[in-house]
This record gives sequence, C-alpha cells and structure tokens, in this order.
Amino acid sequence: MSESQPANPCQAPPITFATFVLSLSQAVMDQVGQAEAQPAMAEQHFLMAKQSIDLLEMLECKTKGNLDDEESKLLSTLLYEIRMSYLAATRKG
Repeated sequence: MSESQPANPCQAPPITFATFVLSLSQAVMDQVGQAEAQPAMAEQHFLMAKQSIDLLEMLECKTKGNLDDEESKLLSTLLYEIRMSYLAATRKG
C-alpha cells in the first residue's frame, strides 16, 4: 500500500500504551454507567469497575520510571478522573 492511499477504515489502529490505558479507563466508565442504569446489578458493575481501576493502579506502579512524560501524565490523569467518577457514582448508589 502506498502512503498516498487512505488507511483501511475497518482496520483497527495499532495498540499503544495510550490506547491500552484509554480502553481500560473506558471500561470503568462503561461499568459505572451500567451500574447507574441497572440499579439491581449495580454491585456487580461497581465490582468490575473497581477491578479495572485496580488494574490501572497496578500498571502505574509497575511502569513507574519506564514511561515517557506524556504516557505518565495520561495514566495519572485518567486514574484521577475514573476514581472521581467511581466515587461519585458509588456515593449516589
């Protein structure tokens, strides 16, 4: 494929550290949303959201000193945002 041809729109972009942590943070937001939409299953959704937050926290600890500034800032910012969303939702429920 020459560089002048557009990329295949059906082809997924390459997985990078940023896309990986963004997908995990999106999973948290989806679970929090599901908990709010389905109160009968809220406990299960909050548990799944918490596990994803824990996974991102572990990733932050294990990669400390190995990320570039942009990756480190992205991870810390996402963790802050999803923690705050999770806390707000669990306090409502």
